[in-house]
Amino acid sequence: MSKFSKKKKGTPAISTSSLPDIIFMLLFFFMVTTVLRETELKVQNRLPKASQLQKLEKKSLVSYIYIGKPKDTEKYGVEPRIQVNDALVTPKEIPNFVYAEKDKLDEVERDKITMSLKVDIDAKMGIISDVKQQLREADARKVNYSSVKAVEKE
Repeated sequence: MSKFSKKKKGTPAISTSSLPDIIFMLLFFFMVTTVLRETELKVQNRLPKASQLQKLEKKSLVSYIYIGKPKDTEKYGVEPRIQVNDALVTPKEIPNFVYAEKDKLDEVERDKITMSLKVDIDAKMGIISDVKQQLREADARKVNYSSVKAVEKE
């Protein structure tokens, strides 16, 4: 009989020394790649449904105008309002917004800017036509309406 006997060991524990490195690497990755929402909506925005949609090609050339009933009805009332970036504006302030958005772009791309109207489904047409008239005066020729895809029933 041998003097030395083999000690039976169980399976070795999994090393967790690299786990904090992996967690911090993932955390850093998500912090770098996540884009935060640029504007906080102050108006209700339930988009209408459409059956035929077309995606915009270059979203960096798109500026959004939101139209809908204000969320804070005690402060702003119940009439539909216009929101650009983070501010509620009147239709007469739309040209200044368009010029500011055009100034952010390169000179070559200024004519390619698209104004996207995100209009609440319950908004009246009067305020929309006021916005379109002001966009026309500001020489913003490309205008589209945002909507969501309708679910087809079988």
